[in-house]
Amino acid sequence: MSPVVLTARDIDYVYPGHVQALQSLSLDIEQGRKLAVLGPNGSGKTTLLLHLNGTLKPCRGEILLDGRPATYDRRSLNSWRSRVGLVLQEPEDQLFSASVYQDISFGPLNQGLTDAAARERVRLALAALQIQHLADRATHALSFGQKKRVAIAGILAMCPEILILDEPTAGLDAEGVTQLLTVLEEQRRTGATLVFATHDVDLAYGWADGVAVFCDGRVLRQGDAVAVLSDRELLQAARLRMPWLLEIAQALGYMDPPPRSQEALLELLRQSGRYDDDERADSRRRPLR
Repeated sequence: MSPVVLTARDIDYVYPGHVQALQSLSLDIEQGRKLAVLGPNGSGKTTLLLHLNGTLKPCRGEILLDGRPATYDRRSLNSWRSRVGLVLQEPEDQLFSASVYQDISFGPLNQGLTDAAARERVRLALAALQIQHLADRATHALSFGQKKRVAIAGILAMCPEILILDEPTAGLDAEGVTQLLTVLEEQRRTGATLVFATHDVDLAYGWADGVAVFCDGRVLRQGDAVAVLSDRELLQAARLRMPWLLEIAQALGYMDPPPRSQEALLELLRQSGRYDDDERADSRRRPLR
């Protein structure tokens, strides 16, 4: 097991009006791994993420950084948020500067970097998200997908150890999703820890190392992605379905180990003789009758 770098321990949170958002919730985040916080809309995922970077303080329980209880004075919060970067689901909630360059540079400058160091951080973040051409664009003139990439670039420019994303693929087209996951995977390869909240079981199955299944403000189970997402009763209790790749793998008996991508499933079908590229191509060329 990897070291646990961030922990939510037995936390409760109640919004004004006695709305219980989290109850007796515990969660461990391991260094260098990708954790999917998976649950239906309204299950408390976003509320948890806001606790993980100190935006919200639990009514009961505590957040631990490297095993030590987090504190909420200004200096501690600044240090915490330099280590734990949060990308919100709605980019409009995160962008506030007039231009893209100004917005991305705000975090590094607030960390105390020199102008030259901040410029280099911005350059690298723009390149990572392939949005160099947007550097001088007004943030209000961007499309939703562009705003999302700028919001992510602003957090990447701060070089956080732990990157937390709320529904990161929401509102992105297929190409945008592929590009984003490539960027995030590169962050993980360079040592970052990734946590993302989603209700997309297929994304969680295909990309995460571990999964924490959420429902009604509680973690029902946390563990290996395949093991957790193979538990049909658990998913039903959380109002979720089984990932379609895992459903097919179970039906075909491909569970040792199961395929985690469409390409891996097709390769298994080819090896078993159930799928033939040439025959499939021939069928496409045959005229319809």
